[in-house]
Parts: sequence; structure tokens; C-alpha cells
Amino acid sequence: MAPARWTLTTCLVLLLLLPFAPGPARATTPAKSPSSSSSAVFQLQGDVYPTGHYYVTMNIGDPAKPYFLDVDTGSDLTWLQCDAPCQSCNKVPHQLYKPTKNKLVPCAASACTTLHGAQSPSKKCAVPQQCDYQIKYTDSASSLGVLVADNFLLNLRNSSSIRASLTFGCGYDQQVGKNGVVQAATDGLLGLGKGSISLLSQLNQQGITKNVIGHCLSTNGGGFLFFGDDVVPTSHATWVPMVRSTSGNYYSPGSGTLYFDRRSLGVKPMEVVFDSGSTYTYFAGQSYQATVSALKAGLSKSLTEVSDPSLPLCWKGQKVFKSVSDVKKDFKSLLLSFAKNSVMEIPPENYLIVTKYGNVCLGILDGSAAKLNFSVIGDITMQDQMIIYDNERGQLGWIRGSCSRSTKPTMSSFP
Repeated sequence: MAPARWTLTTCLVLLLLLPFAPGPARATTPAKSPSSSSSAVFQLQGDVYPTGHYYVTMNIGDPAKPYFLDVDTGSDLTWLQCDAPCQSCNKVPHQLYKPTKNKLVPCAASACTTLHGAQSPSKKCAVPQQCDYQIKYTDSASSLGVLVADNFLLNLRNSSSIRASLTFGCGYDQQVGKNGVVQAATDGLLGLGKGSISLLSQLNQQGITKNVIGHCLSTNGGGFLFFGDDVVPTSHATWVPMVRSTSGNYYSPGSGTLYFDRRSLGVKPMEVVFDSGSTYTYFAGQSYQATVSALKAGLSKSLTEVSDPSLPLCWKGQKVFKSVSDVKKDFKSLLLSFAKNSVMEIPPENYLIVTKYGNVCLGILDGSAAKLNFSVIGDITMQDQMIIYDNERGQLGWIRGSCSRSTKPTMSSFP
């Protein structure tokens, strides 16, 4: 949703048949569902600054090969840059995924119908052998390709491994910078939104995991991601009902009232969505202006506003800052209050970064400048909290705790 990050805004059909490499005419062996659904836990890499995102390694294909995917709860479709052949791709960490004809998802498949749900049901496919897609993002980036189905190798917490045949996008035309010039940190995107085309929904439909995901993003980099509900804390988490967003099929706790240093900022409640595909947090319109005014009014005279290419609003101190802990005493906590008195505290370490220039910068951006009419809780604000998206019970939850690189000790620190 943020610039330079992926956020699905529109999908449409494109009629283009590509010369895929021939493949063996064999059916993919379907995954055998466990007797009861389990959970899968994945290590995360990346950080808010300077990487700008968190990503997971997924093993895809037969034989399985690793790919880095940007974790995005703000969009549904998972896709890889792929050699189909590639018309416009970025330099990626791994060799491009190369599909074969037997992996193509036909236009008549339910997954294709779902992806193009906005189209007329009576519309016929000009190319029935494949399902074309184009996704566009708020930063004017896009991915164009075809749907394919291939195996994802998943190691479950019940000690079993499973090969799940899942549908995803094979993107052969990415408009992000000039062809081949931009070095991408990931091979594609992991869409974990609420739609039935998302990987989470597909795993749930196959009885492999419950329709629950969660992530824990460490301020020190890394963290973990999980599918399923047996990792969810049994107590002390804050829960709020999911509300249907007026702006799209996003994960939303509804409208939140904003407080600064436990005092109301006097602005009307704002619609909020949770989006791991956004590096920073965005406050819409008046909420952003009121937050900036309150922050500036309470700052020490030892901080001076300075220009920094990293973010729009930054300050320098009398000496170079090395971490947010050097300066957080000069800033106050924000609070968002939702329905049923559910509160999310946003301390300084969840809205500030220290840049390579030694300045401290505000990681809350102006949503109006990004043409957003709602507010976005991005990675910076979700750090060092387990965030839970429970589609089974229709609720969102969070609980503060350490999100270290070592998954097992971290999970044991949550009740």
C-alpha cells in the first residue's frame, strides 16, 4: 500500500498466449490433508530500515526450489517473477521460476473466475487454455502474467511435511524501473489477504491449516510468520472484531480514535487497516496533521528539524543517534482505541527510525499525499507484537512481546 511496496488494487484479464516450455503430461499429486489441521511456522528476514520489508522463503516446484516472497496481508494474489519467457523482470535473488504447460490454470477454473470476479459471468475466454492477470499497485508498479498451479513444500508443526498444490501468479512483465535494472530483494510476493485466491484461503480449503495467520516482526530484523491457529496465544491478547472495510477487502479493526500522550487529538475516528505490505504507517488527513503538531509541540529544543532523504520529517540531535533508544525519551506514545475498549499502544519505537545519517525520522506518513482515505498500520507499528488475523472467528488480535530471529524461544515467550 505504501510507495515502493506491493498492494493489490485491481485485477483484469489480458488475452495473450505465451510460448511455455512443454512439460511432462502428468497430474500433480494432491496434498494429503492431515487428520486434523496443523500450523506451519516460517522464519522471516528483512526489517523496516534499511531493507523496507519482511520476507519469507517458500519452497516451490518439483523438485522444490527456494524463493523469497514479500509478506503482504494487504493483497490476495501470490506471484513470482518467472521465465515464461520474461518480457520485463528485475534482478532477483534466485533463478526465475520456469513454468511448464501442464502447470497452467485454465480460464474456466474457479480460481480464474474468482480473480476476475468483477467481470461479467457470461464473458467467454478468448484463450481458454490459460488465465491471464494484471495487478496494479498504488505506487504505479504492476505485474502481468498467468495463473499456474504448483507444489509448495510445507513443514507442519505436527512434524509432518506436505506438498500442497496451490495456485499463484507467474509474472512475466513487472513494471518496476527499467527492465532488469532494479535489483529486487525478493522473487515475488506472498498474498495473505482475505480473498479466496490467497494462499491462506487455499490451504484452508484443502484442510491443511485453519484460516488464521499471524506474524511477529522484530525491530532487530527477522521474526516469524505462521499459518494456522495452534500458535495463537491463549490469553493476554487484545482482540477486536474484523470490520468490513469501505475501501476494499482489507483486514480492518474498524474506526479508531487517536490519542497522544493519553490525550485525545480531537480528530474524528479514522478507518484503519492492517497491512504488512506497507513499510510505514499512514494516517489520513487531519489525523496526520494533528499527530505532527502534537509531536512538534512536545519536542526538546535539542532536536532540530533536518532534511533527510529517508523520510519526509526528520530531526537531528546534538550528537549522532545510533538507535531509537537514544532519543525515545523526547517522544510520547500514541494510542488507537477501537471497539470494546480495545487499545493498541504505539510507543516511539513503533513510529520512529534512526537513519544511516544519524537522524531520527517519523515513520508515520501523510495518507492524503498517497491518496488514501483511510489509515494504514504498517510494519513499523506492528514490530515486536504478534499480530493475528483470525478469519475463523472474524477477529484481529495483538500481543506485545519479543520477535527474535529464533522462532521457538520467541513463541514460548507468549502465553
